[in-house]
Amino acid sequence: MTAASLDKLSVETLSGIGPALATKLKKLGLYSLQDLLFHLPLRYIDRTQITPIGGIQPMTEVVIEGEVRASDVVFGRRRSLVCRLQDHSGVATIRFFHFNRAQQERLKPGTKLRCFGEVRRGKSGVELYHPEYQYLDTPNPTELEETLTPIYPATEGITQTRIRDFCGQALKRLNDHPVAELLPADISGGLEHQLSYSLVDALHLLHNPPPGTALNLLAEGEHPAQQRLAAEELIAHNLSLLRLRKKVQLQQAPLLTEDKGARNKFLEQLAFDLTGAQQKVAAEINADISTAVPMLRLVQGDVGSGKTVVAAMAAVQAIANGKQAALMAPTEILADQHRINFEQWLRPLGIRVAFLTGKVKGKAREMQLLAIADGTAQMVIGTHALFQETVEFHDLGLSIIDEQHRFGVHQRLALRNKGFSPEGPRLNGPAPHQLIMTATPIPRTLAMSAYADLDCSVIDELPPGRTPVETVVLSNLRRNDIIERVRLSCTQGRQAYWVCTLIEESDVLEAQAAEVTASELQLMLPGLKIGLIHGRLKPREKLEMMEAFKSGEINLLVATTVIEVGVDVPNASLMIIENAERLGLSQLHQLRGRVGRGSQNSHCVLLYSPPISGNGSARLKIMRETTDGFKIAEKDLELRGPGEVLGTRQTGDMQLHIADLQRDAHMLPEIKNLAENLLLNHADTVDGLIDRWLGHSEQYAQA
Repeated sequence: MTAASLDKLSVETLSGIGPALATKLKKLGLYSLQDLLFHLPLRYIDRTQITPIGGIQPMTEVVIEGEVRASDVVFGRRRSLVCRLQDHSGVATIRFFHFNRAQQERLKPGTKLRCFGEVRRGKSGVELYHPEYQYLDTPNPTELEETLTPIYPATEGITQTRIRDFCGQALKRLNDHPVAELLPADISGGLEHQLSYSLVDALHLLHNPPPGTALNLLAEGEHPAQQRLAAEELIAHNLSLLRLRKKVQLQQAPLLTEDKGARNKFLEQLAFDLTGAQQKVAAEINADISTAVPMLRLVQGDVGSGKTVVAAMAAVQAIANGKQAALMAPTEILADQHRINFEQWLRPLGIRVAFLTGKVKGKAREMQLLAIADGTAQMVIGTHALFQETVEFHDLGLSIIDEQHRFGVHQRLALRNKGFSPEGPRLNGPAPHQLIMTATPIPRTLAMSAYADLDCSVIDELPPGRTPVETVVLSNLRRNDIIERVRLSCTQGRQAYWVCTLIEESDVLEAQAAEVTASELQLMLPGLKIGLIHGRLKPREKLEMMEAFKSGEINLLVATTVIEVGVDVPNASLMIIENAERLGLSQLHQLRGRVGRGSQNSHCVLLYSPPISGNGSARLKIMRETTDGFKIAEKDLELRGPGEVLGTRQTGDMQLHIADLQRDAHMLPEIKNLAENLLLNHADTVDGLIDRWLGHSEQYAQA
């Protein structure tokens, strides 16, 4: 058996594990002995020392020893066996709600016990409920533990005792066959502290911490041994994305050289001037696509900052070079809005726009597919339908993905691989440039980790004339006042949204709630035309309703969160969000961004149902205090964590076992440097690191 074989040895090679138990361990992601070594405890309990009873404190876990001075069955709301345990320093109560006669007889006065459990404050002083205990008046009482006792992540059918045994067996194998040290000694950079432990020493300490190890550091994940593993895991994830980027950039991309004539024509027919931030980001994109290396750029911009115009400029440059451009949006409503904007901007330039979504069927679909395949459609806009196998591009030079967080990494890569040239499908040949847009600001720490394969640009300036939205937070008890405010606003010629939210993830229930609300509002506001839009409507019905709202036929639109992204109605100046405390900050920010798109003062009312949780209150407070999407995103990360902020489609590709993007954010700049150094100077270690940490779920590099 070689050192590298621990990751190849099945858990079934350990004593006590058969096929049935191995299947249960797989639920925890434990396939090999190496997996067991990296299956770290959630927390630790200290059974290495005895605490005098007089010194124990509530809400702590302790080992105490003493003599039973009294033992009685007490009757109250629940029958319990109560024993008074005394040592030289004080008395504690141990209480059992479940006990049998033999236990009652054995725990008689004079019996010497060692107990372990959590201390609570009770009627008679400090108490331990159902502690683990052993008798000290036996011939060979068990010795105290020599190390802190680990509590592991477990699953049904696997006890802590068992998993400790399996991890212990794996550690014994580690003594003879250590896992390979894959980080070269000379690359610690600014992470000397994090990389001060060897991998083997870190694993031994974390499975069996010696007495005196700082429990507070272990609990926070900040012990140097934990940081050693967290740093390596983050390096592996960065390597995985950087390797993907390198793989993409080894391909040839079309040279989309700047055509100043086409650019100036495009800018001249716009009804507005570009902001400085838009010009800066457009220049960064222009520099990227003017080379033969495929662009991989993420453009972040707050709601209404003008990302779409910047993307359209890039599309014009691609088309001026004889290539096609494609834009993929996550919903039919957003795709349709992009179609309207692009047709308005590109038709005067003689550019044909094709539109392809799930609702385009029959003859119309065939005609669109033909126009895309033969190149007569130079600009193609659609939903995820664009990366279906039946869609063949004539010569795709630029793919644009809107609202990246709605798509998985694989979906955007599928569009990158799209294309058709005279030689056939371009799956391994030239790759189109790729531009990704999001109006959901991504905290810097997440951008550096989850999007390490992308260059990042930020449009951090709103167009002139846009007024900040004033936000107020009100109890649902003020609902009638708000309805009156809606009536007043709409009778003055403005329009409003009323957003219904439910805590249950159910289209049916959300639709029902929206229908009830629309009926109620129609009764209370008989003079207004009220529309209704929810996820259960057919795509055509949604689009027709949005068109009626945009054209001013409808005064008040009652909707579910289906209108979260991309809807642009400049005359809408009032947004009411019911049960706002139930939504995440990113979603609240997106919804608020539907108003304030014209020149008039706009307002957003966040209605909540008391009582409200601490987190809910914190979310509404930050919404009231700022309209800065990046400040909101940082707060969202603090409150919800990276998994929730990125969304399951992204974090499904980035499952961190030990590292924590919030806790370990300070390491990320150096992690990025180390990963680039390894890829450049120590390529022989890269596969091993990625395999160790992404093992059974490595998706980036194979996407």
